[in-house]
Amino acid sequence: MLRERESPQAKRYARLVEQEKPRVDVGGNVLKAFVVGGTICLIGEVIKTYLISFGLSGEVAGVWTSIALVFLSALLTGLGIYDEIARFGGAGSAIPITGFSNSVVAPAMEFRSEGAILGLAARMFVIAGPVIVYGLVSATVFGLIRSVLF
Repeated sequence: MLRERESPQAKRYARLVEQEKPRVDVGGNVLKAFVVGGTICLIGEVIKTYLISFGLSGEVAGVWTSIALVFLSALLTGLGIYDEIARFGGAGSAIPITGFSNSVVAPAMEFRSEGAILGLAARMFVIAGPVIVYGLVSATVFGLIRSVLF
């Protein structure tokens, strides 16, 4: 009903917009995200299995695996490689621990020319800061409620 009242010029414009709109390959994007996310998880499992083979418990190996994944993600971000992985894999590169590490290091790298304090330190938590704050506040509130009830 609204289209009927549109001018011919508006109709031509709507057709032009529809023709020029980029096509999104949802299936391909999902497949790439799955492959990238799965590869990151596979790397984590390989590291954990390797550490367990040296006699570490599963829990300790899991901690060291997390540390290794954060380090690798930060290193790859600093070298500019993680951005290429993210460009290809999209949401698959946002696996929680590596994506979080990337979101801390990327702004720091971007603003490093502003100096150590105003650049690196001030901008490092621009994206990840709210996540840290809400996580700490939620954990504190949950801990207080749990300690009062139990």
